[in-house]
Amino acid sequence: PALHAELAGRDPEAAAGIDPSDPQRIQRALEVIELTGRTLSEARRRRPAEPLPYRVLKIVVCPRERAELHRRIERRFDLMWAAGFEAEVRRLRDDSRIHADLPAMRAVGYRQVWEWLEQGGEPARMRSRAIAATRQLAKRQLTWLRRERNCLWYDLDVEDALWGVVGDVQQFLEA
Repeated sequence: PALHAELAGRDPEAAAGIDPSDPQRIQRALEVIELTGRTLSEARRRRPAEPLPYRVLKIVVCPRERAELHRRIERRFDLMWAAGFEAEVRRLRDDSRIHADLPAMRAVGYRQVWEWLEQGGEPARMRSRAIAATRQLAKRQLTWLRRERNCLWYDLDVEDALWGVVGDVQQFLEA
């Protein structure tokens, strides 16, 4: 709350758009002021409206069916687990320089395994929580991607979709 109040005094416009319980965004807004001497609001207004100085090809690869995406998320978590994810989080947890509040440890999957190691409980419940958090992240990412203009969307489960990607990339490179 104190940092949000400081931000409100230094950049009321940015503070109005940042939840007081979002320490990462509050910290970033204050960092911008300290590092640049300008407020985040001012920096946003000064962004050039000109296009990037290079061409961009935006490709999104995602299954059309949400159930398939969910199956892949589960499969990916299980593969990570089989490859030693629990041991990795244990090593990180045992490192005195690392704590649960670090942004990297709040990442999806890590957060749920860390909490499970700290609090105990059923491994199946931790797995379900990690998979649910990953699904929520995927949903937010897809919402963001749908707002992006000029994206080419591919479902590689569709016959010949890979050749469609290859063809579109080749066409882009030759243009």
